[in-house]
Amino acid sequence: MQVGNVTTPFGRRSVTLAQIKGQMRTADIKAGKSADKWKVFRDACEARAVLGIQDRALAVLDALLTFYPDNELCEERGLVVFPSNDQLSVRAHGIAGTTLRRHLTALVDAGLIQRKDSANGKRYARKNETGAIEEAFGFSLAPLLARAEELAHAAQQVAAERKRFRITKEALSICRRDIRKLISAAMEEGAAGDWGRIEEHFLGLTGRIPRTPTIADIQPILEEMEMLREEIINRLEIQENAESMDSNAVQNERHIQNSNTESSNELEPSSGKEQGAKLSEAIRPTKEPIKAFPLGMVLQACPGIRDYGPSGNVESWRDLMSAAVVVRSMLGVSPSAYQDACETLGPQNAAAVIACILERAGHIENAGGYLRNLTRKAACGEFSLGPMLMALLRANGAPGRKAS
Repeated sequence: MQVGNVTTPFGRRSVTLAQIKGQMRTADIKAGKSADKWKVFRDACEARAVLGIQDRALAVLDALLTFYPDNELCEERGLVVFPSNDQLSVRAHGIAGTTLRRHLTALVDAGLIQRKDSANGKRYARKNETGAIEEAFGFSLAPLLARAEELAHAAQQVAAERKRFRITKEALSICRRDIRKLISAAMEEGAAGDWGRIEEHFLGLTGRIPRTPTIADIQPILEEMEMLREEIINRLEIQENAESMDSNAVQNERHIQNSNTESSNELEPSSGKEQGAKLSEAIRPTKEPIKAFPLGMVLQACPGIRDYGPSGNVESWRDLMSAAVVVRSMLGVSPSAYQDACETLGPQNAAAVIACILERAGHIENAGGYLRNLTRKAACGEFSLGPMLMALLRANGAPGRKAS
C-alpha cells in the first residue's frame, strides 16, 4: 500500500505503510535505551530469512554501522549516519552503485534503517558553533535500536528451528539405517513375511526426501519411517515369540508322551510283540493339534467380541463361540468357511480367530476369504494363533508375553 511520495535525486520514491509504521515505532524508543550495535547486527544476520533480506544487504548494513562512531546505539548520541554512496561502496567490498541502492532499499523495506532526507536529497551533517553535530541527514539506525529485543527473539527462534531441523534430520538418518539393517537381516535369515513389499515401501519413503529438505518435508517422513521400523521390530519379535512358544509346546508334548509311555509300560505289561507295535506308533510322526490359548488372553486381545456375547458379555468359551457365530454372520463369513475353520483349528480357536478378525475388521476387505486363507495355512502347519493374539495385545497396550 502506497501512501505518499518523496522526491530524491534518483526520482520519486514511494513510501509504504510498513515504513510509516516503522517510523512510528522508532518514535517510541524509551529514554536512555541503548544496545550493542554488533549484537543487534548479529541477531539481524541470524534472522535474515525472517526479515526477507539477502547476505549482500547485510554487508551494506555492516558498512553503515562502521560509520556510527560508538559501539552502543543510543538516541542521545544521535542515530543518523551520512556516508556517500562511494564511501559505502568501498566499505561494502566494492559493491556496484545500482546494487548498493537496491540493497539500501531492501534494508529500509525490512524496517532495519530509515531514510532521513535533506531538502536536496543529499546526506550531510549540520554542525553548531562548537563543532558538535546539530542535525544530520542520511540513514537513521533508530529501527535497530527500537527492534533490538524483537531481533534477538527472532534470532533465538531461528536458532531453535535450526537445531530442531538438525535433530530431526539425524533421527531420520538413524531410522533409515535401522530399517535397512532390519530388512537385510530378515531376508538373510529367511524370516517369514513379505519383505519385498516392506522394502518397496521403505524405498518409496526415502524417494520422497527432497534434495534440499525443510523441517516440514522430513517431519512426516520421519514419523512414517518410525512407524515402519516399529512394525518390522514387532513382526520379528512376534515371530521369535511364536517360535519359542511352539518349541516349548513340542517339548512339553514329548515329555507328556514319554511319561505316558513309561507309565503304561509299567502298569500294563504286555508281550514283546505288542510293545513293538506301540513303539512304532509312538515313533510315527503325527500332526500336533493347534494350541488353545487362555480365554482371558483372547478377550484381552479382542475386547470387541464381548459386546456380541449372551447378555452383552463373554464369560466362558461357550459364550465366545456363540458370539463368534453372530459376528461371523455380521462380517459376511459363510457357514461353510466357518465350519471348515472349526474342523481344522478346533471350535475354540476358530471362535478366537473370528474375534481377531472383528478386532481388525477395518483393515480386512474380505473376512470370509481371509478366514479361508488362514484355514488353509493351518492345515499345512503354517499358521499359529499366537502371533495374531500377541500383535493385538501389543496394539491394545497389553504385554504380549502373557501367553507363554
